[in-house]
Amino acid sequence: MPIKIDAADTWTSKVVRLKANYTCEHCGIEDARMECCHIHGRRAKSVRYSLDNLVCMCHACHRYYTENPTEFTAWLLEYLGVGHMDMLLEKKNQLMKTNKQLRSEIAKHYRLEHRKMEADDHYNPVSYN
Repeated sequence: MPIKIDAADTWTSKVVRLKANYTCEHCGIEDARMECCHIHGRRAKSVRYSLDNLVCMCHACHRYYTENPTEFTAWLLEYLGVGHMDMLLEKKNQLMKTNKQLRSEIAKHYRLEHRKMEADDHYNPVSYN
């Protein structure tokens, strides 16, 4: 069963891609069609909308690492560091339930962060959680 994508996912993704300036964080290619790549998949609700859990990638890199999770982990450890990955795993293991109202709040948060980023090139977006 596919995971439903809603406004919270859409606005989170827009912030991730704009934060990276539509540049793949792996290969460095610039493209308006970048993808928001989850380190821990969308089913992990406690980090689904966390900027700590997301990287911007081109389709080719995203697909490659989806098919090669061991190499993805190795790259992440080098790119983000062991401390970041340990913190993220701890955060992932926390329980979180979402509902329509919470997802609406998350969407609103990232929509506002996106506006701030568009208004100020140096603005660093704040993660929802």
